[in-house]
Amino acid sequence: HKAQLLQYLQMMSQAEYSVVFFTAFFANKVEHESRHCNGKGLQRQGSSSFERVYTANQNCGHAYPTFLAVLWCAGLLCSQAPAAFAGLMYLFVRQKYFVGYLGERTQSTPGYLFGKRIILFLFLMSVAGILNYYLVFFFGSDFEIHIKTITSAISPLLLIP
Repeated sequence: HKAQLLQYLQMMSQAEYSVVFFTAFFANKVEHESRHCNGKGLQRQGSSSFERVYTANQNCGHAYPTFLAVLWCAGLLCSQAPAAFAGLMYLFVRQKYFVGYLGERTQSTPGYLFGKRIILFLFLMSVAGILNYYLVFFFGSDFEIHIKTITSAISPLLLIP
């Protein structure tokens, strides 16, 4: 049981470190664009390209707390492997959103919608885990194996655009 907990923590920590990496990457893009447009340090006013980079960075930063909450809940309450897979997919989708936002704003829409679908999947995994807990608590019926099988089968469907 201890080995399973350590494996779980390792998988979730990898997703956490990926969030840190992408946050640093996006912040670096904002700083670079600010220096490129203004020739000085980070300033809020700038060209439209700076505004797009800054806005994309802010949008990604605002989405990460929700993502981390549902990622940890899905992993803790339901199944670690599909949650970790969905977490990594979400990070790649946010990268697509960020890059799309740098072009035309309509190019960011597919990444945004794909990210919403992944967040919904993680949320539903959390709800399934909570429902299973109450089924065990009140009725003694444990559907954990079935839930893990279903989430493992459904998680590759997240790759379909």
